[in-house]
Amino acid sequence: MKTKIFRYFKHLGLTIIVLLLILIPIGISEGAQLSYGHDQASLNFDGDGPYAFFKNDSIVNVKYIRGNKEDGFYLDEKEYSVKKPIPATVYFPLDSTNFSFSISTDFESPESIYKDNNKILAISDIESGFKTFRDFLIENKVIDKNMNWTFGKNHLVLLGDFVDRGFSTTQVLWFIFKLEQEAKSQGGKVHFILGNHELKNMYGDHQAASLKYTFVASMIGKTQSELYSKNSVLGKWLSSKNVIESINGNIFVHGGLHPEIADLDMSIPRINNHLRSTYYEAPYPKVDKDEKELLISSKTGISWYRGYFKEDLSQEEIERPLKKFNAKAVVVGHTLQFKVKRFYEGKVYGIDVKHPNDYHKNWPNYDSEGLLISNNEYFRVMADGEVEKI
Repeated sequence: MKTKIFRYFKHLGLTIIVLLLILIPIGISEGAQLSYGHDQASLNFDGDGPYAFFKNDSIVNVKYIRGNKEDGFYLDEKEYSVKKPIPATVYFPLDSTNFSFSISTDFESPESIYKDNNKILAISDIESGFKTFRDFLIENKVIDKNMNWTFGKNHLVLLGDFVDRGFSTTQVLWFIFKLEQEAKSQGGKVHFILGNHELKNMYGDHQAASLKYTFVASMIGKTQSELYSKNSVLGKWLSSKNVIESINGNIFVHGGLHPEIADLDMSIPRINNHLRSTYYEAPYPKVDKDEKELLISSKTGISWYRGYFKEDLSQEEIERPLKKFNAKAVVVGHTLQFKVKRFYEGKVYGIDVKHPNDYHKNWPNYDSEGLLISNNEYFRVMADGEVEKI
């Protein structure tokens, strides 16, 4: 009897081992990770903010969360005139750092096309990882250790999905806000190109957001959708952004360019103008479709398309939109890669990689990467500042 039981568990154990040997590589190939060592600082709300909302056309109400779970929470809030810069400080609890800047409330939509000889550094899909984002920029000499812009007149391209999944969405967004101001003062440019997760937060899909922001919204007396509504400063700022830009002959979009975009009688600026009017609308399929739905659809839209990696496209299909927009290549995030890579004879660059998480460790662990374009050459850039030509 004991022998039978032993054989049973032996066979069961061997079966489990074989299954693990099969399933673990498959899971890793799909981006699966085991998380451990979670840091409780992720739910430290003391000093979280600012959360800024328009009271009317001339007044902004700015709120910070103070307190803790044991003693209770309260709001530190103050009203400011929109006519003057609003002082703000953002606190990051993991390493007790902060940065200060001024909030302006008058936003203009950026240009859609840029032509110069300056460098371009692109990174995507940070997913609320403030420390990861900050440290990558420091090591690649975009900012100094005090988080000030040092990239001169060059271009920093943020290719969408900088929100959701993590615990530092507020820190990440205000950090981009700050860097935009500093870059502009030095003749440089921060290009924050919206991804599908920025759009989700704008039209009210919060399934991928950390539960932290459900609590935050409640603490400041708002719904989660109001955090990025047109009545919030961050929402107004986000709604001014583009979803597609051409920089020195390279197209930057979060998802991709469906081949049929080449058939639309629309320039890049016109595409941006049209899509900005849809940011607060969910991309549901309509009975009475028009040709522009191609740009918005959660399957074919510029911020959603995965065809470069999920469909059997020909080189000609890849190049049609590029020829339409007089572009050398398209750079995309959205679809996970194990490293920054080139595809389709250098016409497509995929830069969405698995970034480290601020508040817990992962196995297997990966380091951040980005794409550098300099003198019409393309390079992988690593988290430690190392550069490798692609």
